[in-house]
Amino acid sequence: MATQKKTAEVDYSMQEKILALYDLQKIDSKIDEINKVKGELPLEVQDLEDELTGLKTRIDNINAEIEELNTLTKQRKREVDQAKIMIANYKEQQNNVRNNREFDAINKEIEYQELEIELAEKRLKEYAAAVKGKKAQYEEADSAMKERAIDLSAKKAELEGIEAETAPQVEEYTAQAERAKSKIDDRLLAAYDRIRRNVRNGLAVVTVKRDACGGCFNRIPPQRQVDIRQGKKVIICEYCGRILVADPDSAEE
Repeated sequence: MATQKKTAEVDYSMQEKILALYDLQKIDSKIDEINKVKGELPLEVQDLEDELTGLKTRIDNINAEIEELNTLTKQRKREVDQAKIMIANYKEQQNNVRNNREFDAINKEIEYQELEIELAEKRLKEYAAAVKGKKAQYEEADSAMKERAIDLSAKKAELEGIEAETAPQVEEYTAQAERAKSKIDDRLLAAYDRIRRNVRNGLAVVTVKRDACGGCFNRIPPQRQVDIRQGKKVIICEYCGRILVADPDSAEE
């Protein structure tokens, strides 16, 4: 909608659109150069943030597992206490048995409770060992998270410093780019953006220098160079697909 309005207000010639494309390319190249100063910092910051998120999730899971083991430990300890109480009660009952059969039956119950205690105590040792292992994992993950947090803070500070320093330039270049785009229709802008994404160094618009394409350096035929200088239509390099424009710094023939 916005682009349709701008083209309706001012009917720019094809030559003006092509020159605007060339200006846009120069502006975008300046912004690319500024972004190069950031280097891998944006990716490094993102990677560290992702790693910290993963470490936090791991720590949360470890804490949940420790909590579950602590709950099981309490449960087993209650079972041991209950079994000891039952054993004491059974031994008390043995003092009042009337025959050997009752004595043997109670004795079997005592042996069963003793086995339950033995099994519960075995589980308690396993839980204790598991908790110890989980705590070691927690310490390792917590230490790693603290180190990554320090790294992230440093990387963010470095990136923010660069962005703050270059912000006025980027803002000015962005405004210039918008002014150039206002002269170019949507179809041509879409083609420009597509080429920029697919070529090295983001150079979608290049000049013809010494009879060759400024992108791939293949020779451009004389008649095609004439068409480029006239600027009546968009000329694409048949070798690399870039948009070709006449070098405005070269002397006119």
